[in-house]
Amino acid sequence: MSDGKQITGHTVLTGLLGSPVAHSISPLMHNEAFRLLGLDYVYLCFDVGTDGLQTAVEGLRTMHARGFNLTMPDKKLMCRFCDRLSKASQLCGSVNTVVNDDGVLTGYTTDGIGYMDAARDAGYELRGRTITVLGAGGASTSICTQAALDGVRRIHVFNRPGRSYDSMAQLAERLTAATDCKVTIADTADEEALRASIAESYMLINASSVGMAPLEDACLIRDPAVLKPPLIVSDIIYHPEQTKLLRLAEENGCRTFNGLYMLLYQGAAAFKLWTGQDMPVLQIKELYFRR
Repeated sequence: MSDGKQITGHTVLTGLLGSPVAHSISPLMHNEAFRLLGLDYVYLCFDVGTDGLQTAVEGLRTMHARGFNLTMPDKKLMCRFCDRLSKASQLCGSVNTVVNDDGVLTGYTTDGIGYMDAARDAGYELRGRTITVLGAGGASTSICTQAALDGVRRIHVFNRPGRSYDSMAQLAERLTAATDCKVTIADTADEEALRASIAESYMLINASSVGMAPLEDACLIRDPAVLKPPLIVSDIIYHPEQTKLLRLAEENGCRTFNGLYMLLYQGAAAFKLWTGQDMPVLQIKELYFRR
């Protein structure tokens, strides 16, 4: 908001749809960024699940909201209600950011952008590299999609057989056909394949929920000996700050980073889409993302 205190008749609406959303840090991050840049915008949270999503989206379209984010369980369903989709959203079938241009809704996925920017923030450039990704859920699909679009050479994905595995196998085919990246998927239980994949990888990324509550003491890597320099180990989980995977990697001498800044940079990408301006990430980091 322009002065950080008052909503005016000109205030531009943005927000977050999902369920639950009350815990989200996004309103703090975006509203502070609006204040710092003197923008007459506001960001609010709306607890909307899949049953009410279409009605809520049409309401926001009609009210000329500038745009909105989506979190679980709404990301995949939102693809149906957009008039246009970014290339990344077309490929991975997920939308977490919508821009409303005079009633035309364009869907984007900034989760993968957030991860790639967080990796660069940590000092790592993945272009031309080989990476191994654990998990095949929504976060993994967004990361793999953006990584392929950004020039990663090869992606090895590991997941247990099931619906997510099958969906990722289809995505792997699409990404391999649409980009210069070769994407494959294998069963996490295939320890020989996992070991070989990690050995040739620049970075290992845990994009699964294994390592956060109630699985804080779990790790998808059964043999910590595969975690050795120069491998870089990343986890999209940031609570706890250090998962078991990251602890084992550090004990073996690997460089590591968690998913805290992925949250920051996916928000920064959405902010730029809505406002055309760069989020003041250094100030937002200092306020809400201290390590």
